Amino acid sequence: MKIGIGSDHAGYVLKSAIIKHLEEKKLDFVDYGTFKEESVNYPDYALKVSKAVADGEVDYGILICGTGIGMSITANKVKGIRAALVHSLETARMSRLHNNANVLCLGGRVLEEKLALEMVDVWLNTSFEGGRHENRLKLITTLTGL
Repeated sequence: MKIGIGSDHAGYVLKSAIIKHLEEKKLDFVDYGTFKEESVNYPDYALKVSKAVADGEVDYGILICGTGIGMSITANKVKGIRAALVHSLETARMSRLHNNANVLCLGGRVLEEKLALEMVDVWLNTSFEGGRHENRLKLITTLTGL
């Protein structure tokens, strides 16, 4: 499993903590930036990670901005991306189990680090359930013209 990770300035501190966590778990990742806490535009980083996921360069993406909202909106503009903004262990789990989310979006200014790291673990370790949910994903794909 290879993970693409990116953030804007508001998500930089949490991104750094997640990277350390991924390293401790010996998980393969690519850091798409930002590499500083100076103001940047979140869509640039959402696009880098989302395109990497959509093109198969990485298997999954993790995006962090202040609230996660901007990253989620931007990522979901990329064909083939199912980005989920999560705020609890249950929403992290369900985003994979029922929605087969391939990009996880987090809010660096609204989440405690400990919870965010637990959500990353739950998200990465939950598999898509398939079944009735497969048909729903096909409907979403049809509706969005993907």
